[in-house]
Amino acid sequence: MQTAPSRRSWLAANGALCAAAAVALSAYAAHGFEGVALSRLHTAAVFAFGHGVALAVLAPVATNTLGRIALAMLYLGVLLFSGSLVFNVVAGWPTSLAPFGGTLLIAGWVVWAIDAMRNV
Repeated sequence: MQTAPSRRSWLAANGALCAAAAVALSAYAAHGFEGVALSRLHTAAVFAFGHGVALAVLAPVATNTLGRIALAMLYLGVLLFSGSLVFNVVAGWPTSLAPFGGTLLIAGWVVWAIDAMRNV
């Protein structure tokens, strides 16, 4: 069984990877895409970058289960939201997972806020 610090490290590392992927995605989008495709790729990159940085910064300070659940929700949410937009552009897949991912992002931030208020 993993200890809490390794779970936090896993979330922080994956957050950093999301941010790195977002930079690459933004560069990819800037070369050869326009219109709706460019907009979707940039939206995916912005969400992946912002939430990746948040995960990288917040994971080391998530000391309890509720905080780690909130961050896991953010991670899964960004994978579903951004991933849905990216795969729509590059593979023609539907964006049907984007709303679920967005809902997870919203819920994850609400859970993080609840956890923060409990720790005051």
